[in-house]
Amino acid sequence: MNTSAILAPIAALVCAVPGLAAEALTTRPLFNGKDLAGWKGEGYVVEDGAIVCTPQGRNLMTTEIFANYVLDFEFKLTPGANNGLGIHYPGTGDGAYTGMELQILDSTHPKYKDLKDYQFHGGLYTMAAARQGVLKPVGEWNQERVTVMGPMLKVELNGETILRANLDEMSAKHPQHQGVKRRSGHIGWLGHGDKVSFKNIRIGELPPVANEEGVKAAGFTKIFDGTSLAGWKHPENTTNWKAANGVLKHDGTPGEIRDLWSEKSYKDFTLVCDWRWSGRGPTKSQPDVQRDGTEKGRVEIEELDSGIYLRGSSKSQVNLWNWPIGSGEVYGYRTDGKMPPEVKAGVTPKSTADKPVGEWNRMMITLKGELLTVTLNGVTVIENARLPGVPEAGPVGLQHHGAAIDFSNIWIKEL
Repeated sequence: MNTSAILAPIAALVCAVPGLAAEALTTRPLFNGKDLAGWKGEGYVVEDGAIVCTPQGRNLMTTEIFANYVLDFEFKLTPGANNGLGIHYPGTGDGAYTGMELQILDSTHPKYKDLKDYQFHGGLYTMAAARQGVLKPVGEWNQERVTVMGPMLKVELNGETILRANLDEMSAKHPQHQGVKRRSGHIGWLGHGDKVSFKNIRIGELPPVANEEGVKAAGFTKIFDGTSLAGWKHPENTTNWKAANGVLKHDGTPGEIRDLWSEKSYKDFTLVCDWRWSGRGPTKSQPDVQRDGTEKGRVEIEELDSGIYLRGSSKSQVNLWNWPIGSGEVYGYRTDGKMPPEVKAGVTPKSTADKPVGEWNRMMITLKGELLTVTLNGVTVIENARLPGVPEAGPVGLQHHGAAIDFSNIWIKEL
């Protein structure tokens, strides 16, 4: 099978979401107005329904990891105040360099008259300047919207666009800047001890965008509608899985349902989907898996674990995880002592093709008879591996195994 030919129609990403009008965007709060649940850091307090930076305030970041999104918030400055919005922040180091910083600054204050152009409000620190003259007077609330979609960045202030930037172009111009290369991370406030207040912080997460017409023309059918759990088996009152804006999320908390199963059964098929880790995991010791499927010693990893079940069987699960061996392994077959060495080797990834934690991965799974092929981010990691005894037909399942995970663009073609 020519995997490249099948993947090609869905490989092109664009920097807009077709059919998703601004008024149709579903958002959720990142701040509850009462406490700092969902955030971590020091030097910030909650006053009158707002997050306020104190003289001790430095970095305050979300516990979640984000990739593509629309972020809305309001902020209020005090005279001469300086703060920043950190995006794609890995959680360590100087957020302006390990991630990126969008300036939040009283651009009108005389002490800032000699700043570089990128240091004024809205500027992408050290890289791109924003249009000035849109800030409201100090002491009034401003509304800001930041849209991140792959390499595209847009900043709107009080209803006016003040910055557009292509992060790929910025990376080429600033090759020493590590943060501009990143495509996911925490969101944070990067304080300097000045009093700045933030409220009404909301986010609408967006999927990586596929060429839907090309996918349909290639014979694929969408099995996740982007807004609901229609077509998937689940209790009516489930709160574990949520769908909005084309993203299917499990936030990693335990509940009454762990896995989702498609209502329809499939025999031979090719499944394509996008997935990413949206939270961090604990450090654990796990087996150090070799490319031949054997285990040699132990390795410390950040435990992130999920998978895609094939034909209704938990044994025929294509693993998604953060192990050094990489995603794509069929754990149930590799660890089955009754399987011959060639089967164990076949279901072990030939290479590690996972994107960094938080970024979207694109996976293609083909199961024809007993033969399995898995392509991850354009790399074939499993090729014609045998799954002896795999059921002839059954539903597709999305596993939740304790880690916060997002799925999107789930398409299937029956063969």
